[in-house]
Amino acid sequence: MAEHAANFPGVQVDPEAVRLYPHGDTGAHILGYTGPIDTEDLARLQDKGYRLRDVLGKAGIELGLESWLRGEWGGQQVEVDAAGRVVQVLGEKPPKPGNSLRLTLDLRLQKAAEAVLGETKGAIVALDPRNGEVLAMASWPKYNPNIFSGPIAESTWQALQSQDNPFLNRALRAFPPASTFKVVTAVAGLESGKFGIHDHLPTFPYLEFGGILFWDNNRAGFGTIGFAEAMAYSSNTFFGQVGQRVGIETLAAWARRFGFGRRTGIELAPEESPGLVPDPDWKEAVLREPWYIGNTINTSIGQGDVQATPLQVAVMAAAIANGGYVVTPHLHLDAPAAKTSRQSLALRPEVLAKLRESLQAVFEYGTAQSLYGTVAWAGKSGTAEDPPRPHHAWFAAYGPTDRPQIAVAVFVENAGGGGSTVAGPMAVAVMEAYLRLKP
Repeated sequence: MAEHAANFPGVQVDPEAVRLYPHGDTGAHILGYTGPIDTEDLARLQDKGYRLRDVLGKAGIELGLESWLRGEWGGQQVEVDAAGRVVQVLGEKPPKPGNSLRLTLDLRLQKAAEAVLGETKGAIVALDPRNGEVLAMASWPKYNPNIFSGPIAESTWQALQSQDNPFLNRALRAFPPASTFKVVTAVAGLESGKFGIHDHLPTFPYLEFGGILFWDNNRAGFGTIGFAEAMAYSSNTFFGQVGQRVGIETLAAWARRFGFGRRTGIELAPEESPGLVPDPDWKEAVLREPWYIGNTINTSIGQGDVQATPLQVAVMAAAIANGGYVVTPHLHLDAPAAKTSRQSLALRPEVLAKLRESLQAVFEYGTAQSLYGTVAWAGKSGTAEDPPRPHHAWFAAYGPTDRPQIAVAVFVENAGGGGSTVAGPMAVAVMEAYLRLKP
């Protein structure tokens, strides 16, 4: 149109940029999409220079880093005659483009993680445990952000909505973390001074408190075992006793030190759930009920009211992999503050060593023994109850154990199967894909 401007006197051509996502639905939940500003957005953003014709980020990194990606309007000051015709241009302010953005994602690993997840409702997160870079983040169902580059038909919108909320990034939503949380319970017990790294406890078919039976996962117990065996076999009655002895205050404090119960700091904060670390104050304030020892037992095995996101579980795995530091997961590659942002858990060396031994035992002779291969991994399975629906499946892992380069969390919503059989193979497949891509 602009090249024919001479044939259309009085007509001004205003170009409009349109987003193009060349890889279609790959990384859709991370990238997000843009859309025209609505009245609600305008009321909130008008004092920041937004106008009715503006396009802004609506989801993903487009929303989370809107202020970084947004440019500035240009304009002209013109003189017009009585008929409103432009006589001359008095001044002109050129538009200012937004900043460019490089992401930490490895496109090949992102595609591999999405292929591993397939059409399974859930999420996979892969981090570099050394600096918190997000290497991959997959969630399904998903969508193609290109559909928002122009007006979207009502039929298209309705078809998307019928797919069990494809706009929800399940990597950032909170669910009961199940036995992956036993990592926190083990640290709370060993760092409390109430347990030694060589201590053993008897396990039982169940623990009984207040007339309620808290069953071990095999409904028989595992005899008298130590921390490594308890982690490998995922004994509920072992970790229930640990939680009971250290108490909910200590357990909750360590959970928060690992980053549970708060947002991680990732640039997707508008969509991220903080999760929940329950304690007596929360229960009294929200449920108007006292705290019972059964609540502590449930929390110690990652059940009950405790909630965590797959991203938080990946950060927990990364902390064990990197020597005891809680990193800030981030997507902005050129954000130096995020790369160096990490907080020490101040774990005693012998506690860290015992924890690593325990997580390696999960693969060597524990619940993930069938996944043991040529590369040494460490990890923890989890199977979360979600009555009356089928169980959720979890697996958190890192490796290789001699020089950890990747930490992974896999969550499969209402999988019906156990963490080791459903989520575990997915975690190993993603880590193996990483090693093929980055030998």
